[in-house]
Amino acid sequence: MSAHGTAADAPERPPDGPERPLRAMFRERWFSTLFLTDMWERFSFYGMQALLFLYATAPRSEGGLGLSDGTAGALFGLYVSASFLAAMPGGWLGDRVLGTHRAMLSGALVIAAGHACMAVPAQTSFYCGLMLVACGTGMLKPNLPVIFDQMNPGASSAQRQAAFSLFYMSVQVSALLGPLVTGALGERVAWHLGFGAAAVGMVIGVLQYLHGAPSLRGARTGPSRPLPPEAMRRLVRGAWAGLALAVLLAAGALAVGGAALHPVLALCGLGSLIAPVWYFRRLLRGGELGTAERVRVRGYLRVFVPSVLFWAMFGQLGSVFSLFAREHTDRGIGGFLVPASWFQSAHPLFLLLLAPGFAWLWLRMGARTDGGRKFAVGLGFAAVGFSVLATGAWLASDDGPVSPVWLLTAFLWVACGELVFGPVGLSTTAETAPEGHRGRMMGLFYLGAALGAGLGGQLSRLVGVLPLWSYLAGFAVVAAVTAVLLPREDRRGPGAAPLASGPGTARI
Repeated sequence: MSAHGTAADAPERPPDGPERPLRAMFRERWFSTLFLTDMWERFSFYGMQALLFLYATAPRSEGGLGLSDGTAGALFGLYVSASFLAAMPGGWLGDRVLGTHRAMLSGALVIAAGHACMAVPAQTSFYCGLMLVACGTGMLKPNLPVIFDQMNPGASSAQRQAAFSLFYMSVQVSALLGPLVTGALGERVAWHLGFGAAAVGMVIGVLQYLHGAPSLRGARTGPSRPLPPEAMRRLVRGAWAGLALAVLLAAGALAVGGAALHPVLALCGLGSLIAPVWYFRRLLRGGELGTAERVRVRGYLRVFVPSVLFWAMFGQLGSVFSLFAREHTDRGIGGFLVPASWFQSAHPLFLLLLAPGFAWLWLRMGARTDGGRKFAVGLGFAAVGFSVLATGAWLASDDGPVSPVWLLTAFLWVACGELVFGPVGLSTTAETAPEGHRGRMMGLFYLGAALGAGLGGQLSRLVGVLPLWSYLAGFAVVAAVTAVLLPREDRRGPGAAPLASGPGTARI
């Protein structure tokens, strides 16, 4: 609990230690509060992910944006990248300005507002809503796992990884339903009605969070390391100045008939590549971290680097995988044409089914296997998935649409990879974060995803230039080679910072 809190802020603390069964977590009110909040955020995220690429590539005569496949893929990658990139300032706001609880609530409200804007059938409103959703996600995502970790005091590395795996499993229920609901409305009725359904879900998530917030430890406390008053005043002045500049730029773009999309995408894509490197250097060179903390952050590169590659592959799910579903998959079942967006539900379905097994696996493995080797296995899973889809694309290029089994199998293997990179990455980040820097360390974890999604979005411009099977096979080869080489990173001797520490490892 924060130093600013009181005893009244904390619920009765359950017994700590490895003996506490994880299933007891499901019976506690704080879990249902965080679960329902993240559940509705996942509903909106996966629901919009299922529609975004298809809407962007739909002809203008059908209400879409009329973009090429490559440009739409870059737009999707930029959205995912911006969502992850915003996690760094979102985590900083939680640490220094708002506190984790208020930052998470603010993020949920901004997401709901963004989806509401996207429900308006106008391109300007759509792009504004896309920006709001990315900003809101950046505030919610790094702060929620910080709260989740605070509610599990004294847990070991294995318990953390198992708990995050179970949490991953629970929120996939809505991620499974999101594409089905928004996809049916968007593809069959109206695109913007599908986006509106995501807004309704997020509003429900906000209301239930307000109802259950008192059950969270430290819900009424402020930031763990609040900014000094003078720095806070400078921040407020800068925020108003930035908002005014954004309004002026938007007004100018509208006055000349709208900004050209391709230069904007290129500029934003370049920013998504530069900003993570700048944040990382600033964190290391700033005066807030001690020597031991800097060593820990440098060691964190062994989490950051493989995450970039995996999230670049993950960023293809909503673009290239959607393209494969629409163009190369036999979607007919008894005279019914399955909407291409519905295949996006396969990924959360596999996460839902497999997460309990992975949670059991992390408990069994304990601290015997370090994070580097786990990440190598995760990259191997993703490589298999992309190899399967590359084979399906190669067959489709000769024989026409192929069985949906190819696409579903690819989703299955990538889901296995996410069940490594998601829970293990979040657990490792929570465990190694210095006190007062947890939100920003979570933001640093998501910076790897931002950099990966930005790279993946720019690479998706090659779709249409290269054969689809060779594009997918390229990812598979790079991931497989990296998976083979990655374990060597953990053999640096006793001076290297661990990726995932065991129960006996001291925390900073």
